Amino acid sequence: MNMTALAKAIIAGKRINRKDDLNMFLTCDLKELCEGADLIRKHFIGDKADLCSIINGRSGRCPEDCKYCAQSVHNHTDCEVYDFLPEEKILEACRLNESEGIDRFSIVTAGRALSGEEFEKAIHTYKTMHAECKIDLCASMGFLNAEQLHRLHTAGVTSYHHNIETSKRNFPNICTTHTYEQKLETLKLVKEEGMCACSGGIIGMGETPEDRLDMAVSLAELKVDSIPLNALMPIPGTPLENCPQLTEDEILRTIAFFRYINPEANIRLAAGRALLTNDGERAFQSGASATITGNMLTTAACATIRSDKHMLKKLGRDVTPKYLKTKE
Repeated sequence: MNMTALAKAIIAGKRINRKDDLNMFLTCDLKELCEGADLIRKHFIGDKADLCSIINGRSGRCPEDCKYCAQSVHNHTDCEVYDFLPEEKILEACRLNESEGIDRFSIVTAGRALSGEEFEKAIHTYKTMHAECKIDLCASMGFLNAEQLHRLHTAGVTSYHHNIETSKRNFPNICTTHTYEQKLETLKLVKEEGMCACSGGIIGMGETPEDRLDMAVSLAELKVDSIPLNALMPIPGTPLENCPQLTEDEILRTIAFFRYINPEANIRLAAGRALLTNDGERAFQSGASATITGNMLTTAACATIRSDKHMLKKLGRDVTPKYLKTKE
């Protein structure tokens, strides 16, 4: 099929579903696919590049057995271990990211679900950030219930991140301590609460190209708002430590067909940008509209943010967050 024609059809209202011949995305010309994806991105998202940053709010000792993860107790890595960070340290990181003009800041915590005293600390921290900062707030804290999500929302959190990781078929190969269905149920609660749902996954974990297509369609069915795409960077001491790295063309093809299947979502570059030319310049011309940037409280974080913004500005993208724009 002519991918430019398909892109124009999607702009006109067509949507891809499981009944379509999805294999066309795996066999079509890559250049034409990426150009079509960029047309769709420009129509639905425009030139605004959405930038988010995260802080690892609690690290290590995770009881889940995700085979890619450094923080799982089932794996043998040199992962740093600490409890929920002091509020002032998180607030400092939030202020730093706001000063650099990042759109959104998120606390990410290791573990099945943040609970008890640590969840209460998180709520207080979010209330403080919401009161003292203008940056949008996100959270990634595992399998929270409806009440917890509501409390986060009330505290100022507008987005919740919860990756489905891979396809339904491949999920048991990646994790056995929770199910794909549990992931979907949490995301449904996020949507019911009225928060932005951020969910994507990792490619390069031994899945097939068809698994990647299935993940894209599943996310479209959930109507998620933001899709972070990670390319696996194998971590020594994890079961996936010997997985071969993906080629740039494989990653670009995936980003592009995710855009066709999820035309109105932010397709967000996440881990694995080092595998891409100029940290993802071609990806932003192939359907990507957002990225995770920076890294905790380091000088290098600011340098990374600034280099990302420089690259995006060269591509004609708008990197100014809403809270810094003059009200008309």
